Amino acid sequence: MSRALPKYNKRRVVMIGGASAVVLSAAVIAGSALAGESHDTAQNATTKAAANTVNCPAVAPSLPTVPASAKAEVDRNLALLDTQIAEANKRLVDTVGQGGANFVQNAILGPLKDKRASTIDRIAISIGRTAAKPTGLDALAACTLNTAGAGAAAGGAGAASTAPSAPATAQAGGDASGAGAATAAGTITCPDVASRLPAVPASAKAEVDRNLALLNTQISEANTRLVKTVGQGGPNFVQNAILGPLKDKRASTIDRIAISIGRTAAKPTGLDTLAACTLTK
Repeated sequence: MSRALPKYNKRRVVMIGGASAVVLSAAVIAGSALAGESHDTAQNATTKAAANTVNCPAVAPSLPTVPASAKAEVDRNLALLDTQIAEANKRLVDTVGQGGANFVQNAILGPLKDKRASTIDRIAISIGRTAAKPTGLDALAACTLNTAGAGAAAGGAGAASTAPSAPATAQAGGDASGAGAATAAGTITCPDVASRLPAVPASAKAEVDRNLALLNTQISEANTRLVKTVGQGGPNFVQNAILGPLKDKRASTIDRIAISIGRTAAKPTGLDTLAACTLTK
């Protein structure tokens, strides 16, 4: 009986020691998991902090009194300006570390300026239908980049910057393509607008010609951006950063052409189908 007790005690010690080891191992694993989670959270926070924010001039304070008939449309486009800033800020976070030195300008600030220009122009057109059309609002389209951690005010408050542009390559009679821009990156091809217009009244000719030339400039700028951003972004980069914004700019310009003609003649319809362009390799 006395000989059995030491064995029993030794076995109990071994069992207790084993249980302690299991508890200790569990504690180590749990601690490692918590440490890993904490590291991931800190890493995500660091990534977000490293992303800058866009800073855009506020548009609403620069508007004249908005007619009641235009208020809903103006409010909708002012809200769209805020959405565009939010989308640009999200893209800044998602693309931290991507591209070269001009990536943010070419892939985010440039397209944002184009979108804002179209939206601001729609605001001016809305007001101009029943009151004096405000001028000079196009100066509010360009945005700048805040230093990391600074917030962009809703509606955009801050100084403007200008995106790099390329010289226009105007073509006789319209804007069928961006001449001279064919490279390994491809070339942007757009439907011709001039050939689809009715007879242009003499009173509208100067404005129509000016906007047709602008369509050529827009294509030239898009082709330049296409060359400068070769290899940047993912599979949808060209569509999202170049073709999409170009379509918005063209839609606004084509609409101005139709409005110009419509002041003294029948306003042409269906021209909006000519806004979208394609990439030709």
